[in-house]
Amino acid sequence: MIKHLAFGLGILLFSISCTEPKPNGNLLDRALASENIKIKRVMDSVHRYEVQVRYTQIDRSNDSIIFTDYDFQVDDNRYFYPASTVKFPAAVLTLQKLNTIDSLDKDTRFYVEGDSVETTFAKEIIKIFAVSDNDANNRLVEFLGQDAINDGLKKRGVRPVRIAHRLGYHSDDLATKPLVIYLNDSTTAIFEGTVNSSPKPLEIEGIKKGKGYIDEDSLVHKPFDFSLKNYYPISAQHGLLKRIIFPEKFPEEQRFNLREEQHEFLLEAMHTLPKESGYDPKIFYDGYSKFFMYGDTKETIPSNIKIYNKIGGAYGTLTDCAYIVDSENDVEFLLTATLLINKNGIFNDDHYEYKEVGFPFLAELGREIYKLELQRKK
Repeated sequence: MIKHLAFGLGILLFSISCTEPKPNGNLLDRALASENIKIKRVMDSVHRYEVQVRYTQIDRSNDSIIFTDYDFQVDDNRYFYPASTVKFPAAVLTLQKLNTIDSLDKDTRFYVEGDSVETTFAKEIIKIFAVSDNDANNRLVEFLGQDAINDGLKKRGVRPVRIAHRLGYHSDDLATKPLVIYLNDSTTAIFEGTVNSSPKPLEIEGIKKGKGYIDEDSLVHKPFDFSLKNYYPISAQHGLLKRIIFPEKFPEEQRFNLREEQHEFLLEAMHTLPKESGYDPKIFYDGYSKFFMYGDTKETIPSNIKIYNKIGGAYGTLTDCAYIVDSENDVEFLLTATLLINKNGIFNDDHYEYKEVGFPFLAELGREIYKLELQRKK
């Protein structure tokens, strides 16, 4: 268990919401009011970019910890596409489910029926955090089923949420595929799939976006409808992160059932960089899956900074949900943010200003909060 997670009892949850950043207000206000162009150009058109941010300030006193949450435009009723952030709950719930089956653990070998890749649950979880692999996520979805994911999150108080589909080049099939499990080197067993509930269209603000979308190389002149897509808002993402980083700060019924070695494995996977998992650092540089602070650079992340996070990027939306720790300078905080970057209002055309606007905003937001945390009296 990492040193920073060895906390005693006691918690205070306090939320502050705002809709306009105030230069002399809290750290989140001050960061969003920065004159740095990477932040200013987004905040000058904040509604166009559909920005939502939650920042958690962490203070320690003896054996207790105090959380103070600050929000900017966080709204469960305003939709954004969560993209790969949904892989985080898939990883957590996979580990939890393995605890219910005596013959399985994270290192059990398996393959999905019809899939040529033989793997282990541990390998797929590492891929999810290191490089945000879609196929890895989908294999875990086949193991879990959409209904079990939704029910498992809601049972632990992570809500609202609706996981409805796989990611990437996927099928919207409600039935999950069987898994072929290796019980030993020569014996296999079939883990049967499930049939899941048909998703109902979401009816919340911003569920239809833009002025058009590409469908099979043709431009359709009407807003893109996200009503049957995955739904995983800021409050749910931040809530899951808190439960994983600080499980002892939640009542038993809101904690995920992870053994200590599973919890340590998950935390390790969350902060491990691609190069540390065997990926080519020229392609998968340190900031590849770390949008806050490093998403706009290929610089090496210093060893004293660890970022436990899950990013998402698709349909012009970029999101990061992270616990950031600097062990040398006594800095730690949680930060979740999303923004939409789609200047032409057309979806599915792959013309999104990620590099020009999105990555710089999230990276600079992380740096601004970090710099202010360095100066903050604790």
